[in-house]
Amino acid sequence: MDARDAARLLKGVRAAALAGDRPPAAPRPEIAESWRRMLAGGVHPDRDARSRMLSAAETEERRHVSPLREVLPVLREGLLPALDEALHIMVVADAEGRLLWREGHPSILRKADRLGFAVGADWDEAVVGTNGVGTALVTRRPVQVFSAEHFVSSHHDWTCAGAPVRDPRDGRLLGVVDVSGPLATMHPATLAWVSSVARLAERELRVRHLESLERLRTVAAPLLARLPGRALAVDPNGWTAAVAGLAAVDRVPLPKSFGPGRVWVPQLGDCVVEPLPGGWLLRIAQERTGPRATRVVLDLSRAGSWSATVYGAAGSWSQELSPRHAELLFLLAESPRGRSAAELAGELFGDPTRTVTVRAEMSRVRRNLAGVLTHRPYRFAEDVEVELIRPPDPAGLLPHSTAPAVIRARLGHRGRGMIP
Repeated sequence: MDARDAARLLKGVRAAALAGDRPPAAPRPEIAESWRRMLAGGVHPDRDARSRMLSAAETEERRHVSPLREVLPVLREGLLPALDEALHIMVVADAEGRLLWREGHPSILRKADRLGFAVGADWDEAVVGTNGVGTALVTRRPVQVFSAEHFVSSHHDWTCAGAPVRDPRDGRLLGVVDVSGPLATMHPATLAWVSSVARLAERELRVRHLESLERLRTVAAPLLARLPGRALAVDPNGWTAAVAGLAAVDRVPLPKSFGPGRVWVPQLGDCVVEPLPGGWLLRIAQERTGPRATRVVLDLSRAGSWSATVYGAAGSWSQELSPRHAELLFLLAESPRGRSAAELAGELFGDPTRTVTVRAEMSRVRRNLAGVLTHRPYRFAEDVEVELIRPPDPAGLLPHSTAPAVIRARLGHRGRGMIP
């Protein structure tokens, strides 16, 4: 279909959806979900809202602390050579949707300025509506937004493709790389192209992380060889560089309040913690029999920032959750009696035969939440109190999720005025 014809069709789809009429074609699921969030959040479909621009000093400060600064050469090498010819621009935004870098064809940069698509601008979905930066941040998945798929009508002459970039050390969302341009310039393959370059950037971050672990290992290995008992060296994110006297593990979840001194560490027990260049030395002071957990708070209230906090007699510690693990723990929190692998596969994928995937993911979850979760069936331990914190608006529950059970949970609490 010609780009102009596609744009006209999408405008009809959007108009019908906003009016509650039957659209000439169904919007793509990720676009329909975004439109629902916009209506629930009060974003005006025909009014171009802007938030305060960052000052030059604020922008430079964010650039300085952003890990994305380290992979700018990878992003530029992968995207810039084709941008001038294709009349696109590249934009890199942080995890809050603030545009930190922007490069590309000068004429397209001027058009982007008129849209407010400039360095320092806030392109969070809740501010400017459905778009390649903000929607990718909410869903944590690559997304292409074409013409009238943008919720705000002033963006209908624009099209964009954005892909999230995650920190390979802890899965934390670092931001989004986006390629945008006028309506007629975008190609369906653009999203695959941008996604591939985002994965290359993550690979570069992973290589840098392995190099830092090797430097820590060089310092820690001779020290561990002289120590009696069991000990290990980890980086600030808990990744293991060297061990002595115990089986190697890839990563140890560290408590939030972590520093030098005597600290109870999940999976290890009571430890004496000392600083090392680029990490920590953990000397295990007793057997791995820490106090049992008594309470778990599963916080799903903020899109893209989900956590499980475990409380016990010795204190508490938190684990950030990936989108998939947030889904699984939500399903278990809703099912005190537990779920089999087949039941979880049906609720997660709509396919009860996908038990291998479920078992693999649950194994990863239980690795970091030992003592909290049991299996056969999968459930929270009987003596553990579970508190589930939902978002204020039910439509904001795990907005990235396409799991049938999560969608039902959203629909079960959704009010009127939403897109069908």
